[in-house]
Amino acid sequence: MARMKFICDAERCIECNGCVTACKQENEVPWGVNRRRVVTLNDGVPGERSISVACMHCSDAPCMAVCPVDCFYRTGEGVVLHDKDMCIGCGYCFYACPFGAPQFPQAGAFGMRGKMDKCTFCSGGPEKDNSKEEFAKYGSNRLAQGKLPACAEMCSTKALLGGDGNIIADIFRARALKRGKGAEVWGWSAAYGKPDNPQQQAPKGAKP
Repeated sequence: MARMKFICDAERCIECNGCVTACKQENEVPWGVNRRRVVTLNDGVPGERSISVACMHCSDAPCMAVCPVDCFYRTGEGVVLHDKDMCIGCGYCFYACPFGAPQFPQAGAFGMRGKMDKCTFCSGGPEKDNSKEEFAKYGSNRLAQGKLPACAEMCSTKALLGGDGNIIADIFRARALKRGKGAEVWGWSAAYGKPDNPQQQAPKGAKP
């Protein structure tokens, strides 16, 4: 069975926030909650890049590890979801997640802020597929309808890819090769840049 994943191509993202708007529209996300957001790196300087960030549906999700009531679960497609009826609003998942995916709808101390909300990969929740109860708590279940997440489908430059992890990895790999990086997609030069002095050697043991 396919394992669903997201990947954002920073070379294509134009910071239009179309993915953010699509998510809010499709799932009727409450005010103050952002299941997806666009983050800009090196803003205003050469090399500026933007990436779309949400729950990455980790294979070894830290939110699942720290939840004291085990409200998180993983579907057969690898999507990390949670049961809002079990959530106690403690905020442990918020601190554990490196992507800032868990969101809380109200201001105030944890435990008083309401149930946690996050990206569901447009896969709904534990209620019956495409039921009113499911939509009210978790938003649209597009995967049950044979569709991909709204954010990825609405991306105008196709920077944000969502779907079978193997397929989107192949798409991104083909893009990287077409850009001319070839074998240098990985390695010392790709990560840190080529030395200003051609005679300067990379540290011993580093890949050329």
